[in-house]
Amino acid sequence: MGKKLLLFTISLLAFSQFARLSAQTLGIFDEQTDVGKVKHSGTTQYDPKTQQYTISGAGTNIWFGSDEFHFVWKKMKGDFILRTNAHFIGKGKEAHRKWGLMIRSSLDTSSTHVNGVVHGDGLTSLQFRRTTGANTEEIKSTLTAADVVQLERKGNTFTLSVARNGQTFVSEKLDNLALGDEVYAGMFVCSHNPDVVEKAVFSNVRITVPAPDNLVPYRQYIGSMLEILDIATRHSTIVYQTPGSIQAPNWNKDGRSLIYNADGLLYQFDLEKKTPSLINTGEAKKNNNDHVLSFDGKMLAISSGDGEKGASIGYVVPRTGGTPIRINKVGPSYMHGWSPDGKFLVFTGQRDREFDIYRVPAAGGEEVRLTMAPGLDDGPEYTPDGKYIYFNSMRSGLMQLWRMKADGSQQTQITDDGFNNWFPHVSPDGKWIVFISFLKEEVDPSDHPFYKHVYLRLMPAAGGAPKVIAYLYGGQGTINTPSWSPDSKRIAFISNTNLLFPIFPSGK
Repeated sequence: MGKKLLLFTISLLAFSQFARLSAQTLGIFDEQTDVGKVKHSGTTQYDPKTQQYTISGAGTNIWFGSDEFHFVWKKMKGDFILRTNAHFIGKGKEAHRKWGLMIRSSLDTSSTHVNGVVHGDGLTSLQFRRTTGANTEEIKSTLTAADVVQLERKGNTFTLSVARNGQTFVSEKLDNLALGDEVYAGMFVCSHNPDVVEKAVFSNVRITVPAPDNLVPYRQYIGSMLEILDIATRHSTIVYQTPGSIQAPNWNKDGRSLIYNADGLLYQFDLEKKTPSLINTGEAKKNNNDHVLSFDGKMLAISSGDGEKGASIGYVVPRTGGTPIRINKVGPSYMHGWSPDGKFLVFTGQRDREFDIYRVPAAGGEEVRLTMAPGLDDGPEYTPDGKYIYFNSMRSGLMQLWRMKADGSQQTQITDDGFNNWFPHVSPDGKWIVFISFLKEEVDPSDHPFYKHVYLRLMPAAGGAPKVIAYLYGGQGTINTPSWSPDSKRIAFISNTNLLFPIFPSGK
């Protein structure tokens, strides 16, 4: 080996080792820096198991014409979305100690920047410096004491969205702020006192690169991340990612594996090994994201575009794979729920230009129409006791959640708010309903597209106001199918981004 080649190889190995070390210590970020002449150096600690960050920082302030704080960052170009949950550790000494998200032109103390910041006294605001060395300006949020912060860049427009965990976002927008194409994006802590070091914990940290405006829906896709959400803590961890589209995770009864669809096929994902394996569905090779396990976990109802003119048709196949048995005589038909005794399936069917809820014997037979209202009815699912079927319907204007008895009688609306709500999933213990909510400003009531700002929300099955349990970029394929863990403590779902990270298990 020549001397130059040897030196090049050593350099590559050193860089590879540094990249692995950086991923272990800083997670999804590139570096950490004290901006300005701080008296006490800050630190960032990353826990790969919880995917949480603990950041300590000192610094006089982030205000006027210069800044002092600790910053963990990643270089970014183009449009992207930063999001985190966070809180300070301890009571602190200064009312205006700060944590937040920042996008910055440079690491110089007087750089142009924009940040979403939460102060120690609860003040929550969008702060920005338009030119180098200029005084910082501020747009105060109407919400105080936020613990969820999202900062989105789209060209030279920046949107700060904030919430108290469980609530929906309140947003402020800033136009015409030029920070340059390549920027430093990340999280910060400032003590507002040069002699003090403050700490904050950041969780559910995401950097999302959204779909481009010219993406062709259902023909082009961006990357997918499989996430597991703990209902009690509302903390989510990424367990798998792929540059392609994976959709609609079902949780197997063993609690150790999931089923999802990708590229027309179905896969079982081992949660311990973090690896997928193909499920044999025979000739059904155009499977979509309407697939559902029987209550005993032995059988799988699938929907595949193998019918006449490519229409989706329902089939039943053993969970472990096998020869699919056709259920529907006609399509389109999209399978959504089993009765607890395994005798019936409920599905969404398009017949005579109307989408309605139907019931059909799981062994095949005559279908029975359960809904008759004009407009789209979708997402039917039995309760664990078999007495009711939940579904979503746009018959009242926006898409909302409804419930009916198993025979189709007593159809009753159960949500009535300013969102388009889809796919109600009842927890195995029958106590909770989780569903996905689209913004009415982004989505038509009859549509549930990919790549939008969405919420996952939770409400008591006995009735009550929904609360947000996840803030994400997703939509179609995020939670189309029942995705509760068998113990009713966790949810599996899909989020989307064009930016994938080497610290999480990946597929090609």
